[in-house]
Amino acid sequence: MKKQIAVIFDMDGVIVHTNPYHSKAFREFFSVRNLSPTDEDFAQHMFGKSNSYILSHFLERTIEGEELRIMEDEKESLFRKIYEPYIDPITGIISFIDDLYQNGIKLGVATSAPVANLNLVFSKVPLRDKMGSILASEDVKKHKPDPEVYLTSAKNLGVSPDDCVVFEDSFSGVSAALNAGMKVVGVLTSHTIEELPPCNLYIKDYSEISFEKVLELFV
Repeated sequence: MKKQIAVIFDMDGVIVHTNPYHSKAFREFFSVRNLSPTDEDFAQHMFGKSNSYILSHFLERTIEGEELRIMEDEKESLFRKIYEPYIDPITGIISFIDDLYQNGIKLGVATSAPVANLNLVFSKVPLRDKMGSILASEDVKKHKPDPEVYLTSAKNLGVSPDDCVVFEDSFSGVSAALNAGMKVVGVLTSHTIEELPPCNLYIKDYSEISFEKVLELFV
């Protein structure tokens, strides 16, 4: 019997290029609190991180529970308002996912973003119907680099972790996939090769990848 392979995608920086808009939302959020993080601060402490980590880091105290929920709602509402007019899938991803789907690859999305952000993206990027597993931040107890979201995705898809390929763009996301025992394609939208843990393959966008290249990762 032919081995069943699954491909799992992060969302921010992998399906859509959201990071500049998250930066704008966080800048607005922090500016009313008299904070001005630099681009370097964001690169190191925002991309691929959970809101609980980001808020606790920049506010220099633990943000959790109801306070976290209120602050997260404020920031993510800002993000959705800023980003909605500019939603655009990363070059080639729609045709790449169609290629995988037509060839019987199981597909999933595993994001650290809240489900409201995921729903906004899927309202403009027609991929939901092809996904066998969709997980957002509310669906896990431990966030990336913990492997929970990827291990749960594999379980949902009925595939062994070592038969999964993850597309990730951040240090914590790549680390989560590696910690899950999965193969990783680094998507270079947010970081350079040198800024990521070692991946099996790197791409700038999806014009550089195909179903056949995914299969080659298992040879």
